[in-house]
Amino acid sequence: MPRRKYRVNLREEERAGLHKLVTSGRTAARTLTRARILLKSDGGDDDQTIAEALDVGLATISRVRQRCVKEGVEAAITSRKPHRYYQRKLDGSQEARLIALACGEPPQGHARWTLRLLADRMVQLGYVDSLSHETVRGTLEKTNSNRGATNNGSSLRRPTVLL
Repeated sequence: MPRRKYRVNLREEERAGLHKLVTSGRTAARTLTRARILLKSDGGDDDQTIAEALDVGLATISRVRQRCVKEGVEAAITSRKPHRYYQRKLDGSQEARLIALACGEPPQGHARWTLRLLADRMVQLGYVDSLSHETVRGTLEKTNSNRGATNNGSSLRRPTVLL
């Protein structure tokens, strides 16, 4: 049996807390699995046995154990916040222009706006340097408009486009 780099040695109150968490059952499945990994690791089970019993990978067991030793039990069973931050592609005025464009009449020869048509028109009008249809989708998804409905607000007063 290979020697473990990170050994989990739970205190009695940590073990009791994890056991209570596992038996209560009103927690996310991932959290419960991590708690079970820690309990079995503390119990002396080898990684292969834990992996088969809990249907997880060996790398998962290793990561949970390492995080427990380095950061504590609570950190080991909870999810981390993402470290990445994505800068917004459109600011508020650009979003307003996109929504106004989507509420307007579609281009000649088209029955309705598509996401790609909207993205291309935003670039043509000089509102943005480049824009993907996925950014258009995400922006329009945040609004309450439904482009597929028979009444998408077009009978209402059209918004003015700010230039």
